[in-house]
Amino acid sequence: MTLRTLDMLDVKGKAVFLRLDLNVPIENGIILDDTRITATLPTIQKLLDEGAKLVIASHLGRPKGTVDKKYSLEPVGAKLAELLQCEVILISDYEKEPVDQFLQRLGKGEIILLENLRFHKGEEANSSEFVESLAKGIDLYVNDAFGTAHRAHASTVGLPESLGKNKCAAGLLMAKELKALSSVREGARAPYAVVMGGSKVSDKMGVILALIEQCTDLLMGGAMAYSFLKYKGSRVGISRTEDDKMMLVETIYRNAEARRVRIHLPQDHLISKEFSATAPFKVTEGVDIEDGYMGLDIGPKTREAYAKIIRKAQTVLWNGPMGVFEWKNYAEGSMSIAHAMTECRGTTVVGGGDSVSAANMAGVASQLSHVSTGGGASLEFLEGIVLPGVRCLEE
Repeated sequence: MTLRTLDMLDVKGKAVFLRLDLNVPIENGIILDDTRITATLPTIQKLLDEGAKLVIASHLGRPKGTVDKKYSLEPVGAKLAELLQCEVILISDYEKEPVDQFLQRLGKGEIILLENLRFHKGEEANSSEFVESLAKGIDLYVNDAFGTAHRAHASTVGLPESLGKNKCAAGLLMAKELKALSSVREGARAPYAVVMGGSKVSDKMGVILALIEQCTDLLMGGAMAYSFLKYKGSRVGISRTEDDKMMLVETIYRNAEARRVRIHLPQDHLISKEFSATAPFKVTEGVDIEDGYMGLDIGPKTREAYAKIIRKAQTVLWNGPMGVFEWKNYAEGSMSIAHAMTECRGTTVVGGGDSVSAANMAGVASQLSHVSTGGGASLEFLEGIVLPGVRCLEE
């Protein structure tokens, strides 16, 4: 893969459409985590320093093609203005208010921000009409939204295809993501530990099978671990399992055995009778969970066993929390993984999604080799799938 990068574009005086991933959590107009915003600042600043006229675009949430003020990018625009010390002009309806007219009047120290792309049905449908409205007045295209690179939408595929490859490039964050994840996908050093959590085996079947081709150890946590435990004959109480997906678990075991990959399952658990942040909980003595109880986090024995493997690894990839880490009572499992990764002397990568939030909560993100901004995109890339938003940026 040969990626077209920013240094291949002459942006001075040119109108640049910059696709970012500004999909941040917002409550009552307040941004709860600005990690994705700050991650884009180097690319924005570089383009501004080189004299580009910027049109920034992003999605936020899932408004399903209709205008919903709950998903407005207005708070994001205010945050960008604060961080960049510039004026951010939010254009609400760029189909009726053509961007090219605003570009003609754009002054120094001003940036255009398009309102949520997903307010328009044409974005996810990749409609030619919507692509045409986005392209008005645009000279060049830069994509720094790795988190949406697996979506063939108007702003990630339609627009760059309409402009042509020689007018498109990857932003600094996109290039960094692809380099880091490629090093894991293509050159991971052994021992290679993959820590896999989350809710469903079925959601991560493809990437698990792909990672088994390379890793030496697969450490399971989260709700998906209970399907594995049930398959192995352990009692799981009322823990969440995918009873109709046991063939998938069997396939994973069969592939792991063929490649001598060790699958590690929780040895103990934090359990409760209720799925609640405040309900009473206790720690099991062993692997079995009694009737009427559900597993909500890995226990202390498991935390120590997993940490020992992680510390000795040369490569660690983590995707998916070990429990309901958003609740204080069940955060320690995920926190222990995060801290163990800082004690690993090898390459440590967090593959996007909730694991990023857990790493930030643990305060260790800056101590890891790479923390991906893309959940689904990182998993598909690691699985070996060609991402449509990346293909548009290749030579």
